[in-house]
Amino acid sequence: MALIALLGVVCLTSCSTASAITLQDLNKNFIKFKEAATAKEIKLEAKVTELETKLLRLEGLVERNLISLIKEDFATKMVQLENNMSQQKEMLVALQTKEPSTDRTTFDLDNSENAYFFARRSILRTCQEIRAVIPSLSSGMYWIDPDGQGVGDDPIYVYCNMTTGSSSVIHDSEAPMDVGHCAEPGCYSRTINYNATNKQMIALAELSGTCQQSVTYDCTYAPFEFNNVPFAWWTDRNGNPQYFWAGSNASAHTCQCSIDQSCVDATAKCNCDSTSPMQLADQGVITDKKILPVTRLSFGRTQFEISSGVHTLGRFECFGKAQSAGIPTSCEDLWRIGHSLNGLYSIKGSAMMETVFCDFTKLPDDAGFQRWVGYADVKSTLVYFYVQRSQRFTTVNASIPFDVATLNIGNGMNLTTGIFTAPRAGTYFFCFTGLAEFPTFPYLSYLGIDLYWNGNLTGRAFVEDVNTVAGQYSPLSLQSTLHMQQGDQVWLQIDTLLPLVGGRPAGRRQRMPAAKRVVLFDDSRHFTHFTGWMLEEEISRSL
Repeated sequence: MALIALLGVVCLTSCSTASAITLQDLNKNFIKFKEAATAKEIKLEAKVTELETKLLRLEGLVERNLISLIKEDFATKMVQLENNMSQQKEMLVALQTKEPSTDRTTFDLDNSENAYFFARRSILRTCQEIRAVIPSLSSGMYWIDPDGQGVGDDPIYVYCNMTTGSSSVIHDSEAPMDVGHCAEPGCYSRTINYNATNKQMIALAELSGTCQQSVTYDCTYAPFEFNNVPFAWWTDRNGNPQYFWAGSNASAHTCQCSIDQSCVDATAKCNCDSTSPMQLADQGVITDKKILPVTRLSFGRTQFEISSGVHTLGRFECFGKAQSAGIPTSCEDLWRIGHSLNGLYSIKGSAMMETVFCDFTKLPDDAGFQRWVGYADVKSTLVYFYVQRSQRFTTVNASIPFDVATLNIGNGMNLTTGIFTAPRAGTYFFCFTGLAEFPTFPYLSYLGIDLYWNGNLTGRAFVEDVNTVAGQYSPLSLQSTLHMQQGDQVWLQIDTLLPLVGGRPAGRRQRMPAAKRVVLFDDSRHFTHFTGWMLEEEISRSL
């Protein structure tokens, strides 16, 4: 028992010691772990701080690089702008030297706003004109205004070849384009959209000596024409289909190879018209400036597996300057020279200098572009008439009709009513003469013929006598000059106004009865004459 008790004491002591060591170790290990974790936390915080610092540095670097790039781009654009401004200043100086301004104000071209303002005002009509003003300019894109500065359509942006002076209008179909597969004539169709209005391109053609447009068609068994049936064509500026692909002969289907007599098939008019299933091409330059530019391309008969077609359309390009020999003979000549103000101009006619009114807001082919003054348009049909009667007239308060129109130029006189209606505004002269036939009457006899203008009495011819006898006659006449508007009316009528006796209207006993009234006499010998003509037209109302 003593032994067992001793062993129990020894075991208890040993277990207690071991337990105490384990707790101590755990405590030490926890402290070490905590210290290690704290150290790692400090390192991580330092790392985060370091990364944040690097991030700030990177952001600063990116910002500086971005600012640098922006500055470089801005500097480049400023240089380009300064170059453009310099060119515009050269152009303005050249223009001012060539055509001194009538404006008395002095402008500082070193002021960018002034330079830009005048650059916009001095857009020339063609690249040829720009090249003539400043030969040192390089080729590139420029603004031109073919239909005239400040009139018509807006300026257009074209490519100017400063070596040749040509103006090229760009469009959206310059790259090669596949027509695909389809069978019917014109089943493939593409509208050509230009960087200019049709009016501006027509004006450019009118101003230029020559214009052209190239077209290429790469084909494999894809004919323009097959068995005399057209499968391909191009549409001109007037909307008409055209079947020639080179030159200017619009009356026949042709290509450049037939002009050169070099087609692969001597019986065909184009290489692509050959029935040979091989890769071929037709290249040509269309030169008829009266119908250019090409506005649509249409192709067909490419339905076979081996068929293919690719079209390439060049720019609408115009060269040189249309020539006007000597003194201008039309408004078109004046327009080509550079006139742009609407108004009256003197031109060289077939026998003498003639006057025309030019409306430069229109193009030469537009209605109303040119109107002749005194010939075919303004004051062209002169206005005058001469009418007569052939029998007596007695009706009062009614316009006097006429039987004979010796002249009625302008158709202003209506014989049935006797009323003249002014066909044009202007100054008119009228003259009337007639013969009064008196009856036998012991008292006062009289006849008054009045001239009415738009219903208002404007002149009167009057004759009277006493103790008249049958067969007694007396002439009467009147003249008047009136400024009339178009549509104004003039006529004559017998009045009913009483004559004056002693400064007062004639009394009842002194008046002649209606049965014995004085009449406007006439017979086949024509004693009544009424004539009128336009002395001067108010041209501003006719333009």
